[in-house]
Amino acid sequence: MAFLLVQCHVSSCAFIARHSPLICSSRLQDMRSLFFAARSFSGASSFASRKKGGPLRIHASTIQAGGITISREDVVKEDDPTNNVPDTVFSKLGLHLHRRDDHPLGILKNEIYKYFDEKFSGKYQKFDDLSPIVSVTSNFDDVLVPPDHVSRRYNDTYYINSDTVLRTHTSAHQAEKLREGCTHFLVTGDVYRRDSIDATHYPVFHQMEGFRVFSQAEWEAAGVDGTSFALQDLKETLEGLAKRLFGDVETRWVDTYFPFTNPSLELEIFFQGDWLEVLGCGVTEPAILENNGRAGTVAWAFGLGLERLAMVLFDIPDIRLFWSSDPRFTSQVSLESNSSPSQSIPLATRTLVSG
Repeated sequence: MAFLLVQCHVSSCAFIARHSPLICSSRLQDMRSLFFAARSFSGASSFASRKKGGPLRIHASTIQAGGITISREDVVKEDDPTNNVPDTVFSKLGLHLHRRDDHPLGILKNEIYKYFDEKFSGKYQKFDDLSPIVSVTSNFDDVLVPPDHVSRRYNDTYYINSDTVLRTHTSAHQAEKLREGCTHFLVTGDVYRRDSIDATHYPVFHQMEGFRVFSQAEWEAAGVDGTSFALQDLKETLEGLAKRLFGDVETRWVDTYFPFTNPSLELEIFFQGDWLEVLGCGVTEPAILENNGRAGTVAWAFGLGLERLAMVLFDIPDIRLFWSSDPRFTSQVSLESNSSPSQSIPLATRTLVSG
């Protein structure tokens, strides 16, 4: 769901982890030089040009995204006062870090996909190449984001024009998929928010949303109401996902508020001596289902930030490193064939962030 509208990209608790039972991160050689290369991203103008070890691509006049060709003129409109998309952000469209099998984000995405494939064989449709250019209606109205919500402001969202934005969350495709008849689906993609750049914030990051619809016959067969049935399934599914990624960790559920779910929850795990927030979720508001041809059903949804979890699992100290093409970074992270703990990036690496 659109849960990350109200969550930070990555919080400071993302640095509590030293290693994970599933993810192997071998010692990164020359990590210090990689960090300082990434650190130079901190000014907006620094997007414009990079040498090897910087971002994955410099400016191009056209890019491929969502199966279509998008030109610079489609996104950056210098003569339109409602447009606030800079070239630096346009240059990130179509890079698809989450679709690269050897990239930390791609590795994490594929591990989550494997969990759903093994637990729910053949049920979940997966979408990871949908266009990031969406309507204001799809991005906000269809998921019940209030008209006065802070996320709609020009200071927070990249507007192509008054009716079109770069998606701020993967929930922008939720109504579309429901109208297409999807009942079990995962949507993964790059999302865009106006933000200052630092070790835990970047104007482009990646999310995954999960969604499942239940029929009345399903909850009646279980002898409970629809909301209780969906909530129980949601908790079992996501607790299983957390244990798949982090091992046999203690979990807890925290009540919260989202405009698009009721009840709304956050899942936390006790990991490496502290509580870590993993994702937001809840039982979908009936209006979303009713507005998209699913009246008489119930559903759950969750949303998670890939960078947030990958920084923990791979012990990556700076979010800007995800954009490095240097093989000293990209070749050092992989999944183990078993679930034994592995050596993580040295703690000394993380001290660079506060230096």
